[in-house]
Parts: sequence; structure tokens; C-alpha cells
Amino acid sequence: MVMNTDKNANETTTTRGDALLTRSAEAETCADPSSVMTLLGESSGTGGFTSYRSTFATGAVGAPAHFHTKATELFFVISGSLQVLVGEEVTVLNAGDFLAVPPHTPHAFAAAPGCEADVMFVFTPGMDRFDYLRLLGRVLRGEADPKEIAESSERFDNHYVDSPVWRAALESAKAEAAK
Repeated sequence: MVMNTDKNANETTTTRGDALLTRSAEAETCADPSSVMTLLGESSGTGGFTSYRSTFATGAVGAPAHFHTKATELFFVISGSLQVLVGEEVTVLNAGDFLAVPPHTPHAFAAAPGCEADVMFVFTPGMDRFDYLRLLGRVLRGEADPKEIAESSERFDNHYVDSPVWRAALESAKAEAAK
């Protein structure tokens, strides 16, 4: 295996799919008004996982209730606190907490009320999802039609569901922030 370890390298370097090195200064980012996603490793270049890091501003709403049919989604909270829905339960993950959500399990996430969050996400097995993250940014900036998100559900294995529990959690957080 050969891996580029030059700290001034401008690119991600892999050889034979054995190793992936993504320099933080060179990683692509996608941003919306309340979060920044740093794209770290896509399935086609990793041999089996997809990973990105998201930083959420205070009050940021992450993903609405959804599930994946193929991938387990892993969450690791680097700092701050993340409110999550798993099935019908809402809980808060704090710095150092880890969560694995298996396929077909509805889940959602947002910065916990009054908190910022910095979170590492990993999907395994991976699939090329960076185009989905880019699409979200275009929709939020008004450059793409929101219908494109629904139309891409099979391609990106992202299936949205209604969750009264999650809606209530978001409304409660919104009410707390307004006080």
C-alpha cells in the first residue's frame, strides 16, 4: 500500500483502495445557513463506506425523519450535543457519544436545543451520497427544486417518513429558543 502523507498535498490519495487520506484543509464542503458538511470519503473511493463531518449551529435542524434500506448510519459526536430520533424515541447525544442506526429504522437529528454540534457520520455499506449532500445545498439556496430530493430517494437510499414524535420535539425546541 502506498499513501500520500505530504501535509501540503492538494488531493486525496489512495492506492488499491487500501487507504484513504483526506486532508481537512482540502476537503470539499457543502454549507447551508446553519451547518457545514465536510465530505471525507465516498464509497467509490473507499471500498465500502461513506463519511462526512457536519457542524451544526445553535438551533440548526439537521435531517427530517427518514430511514435507509441498505446502510447502517453511524453517528459520533465530536463536540456539543445532537438531538436524535431513533424509532419513536428522542434522546440527546453528547460529546463522545456514539450511535449506530440499522437499516429500516426511522431516525432524524438536529442540534440539541441551545447547543451547537460537531458530528462525524459514516454509512456502511457506503454508497455515493455526496451528490445528495450537494443537492440539499442547492435546494436550500433556491438553485434546485425540492421535488428533486423526493425523486432521488431510491438513488441515495434516503426515504422520508412522517414522525409526530420528531415534529413535537422540534416544536418544543423552537418554543424553548423563543423564551
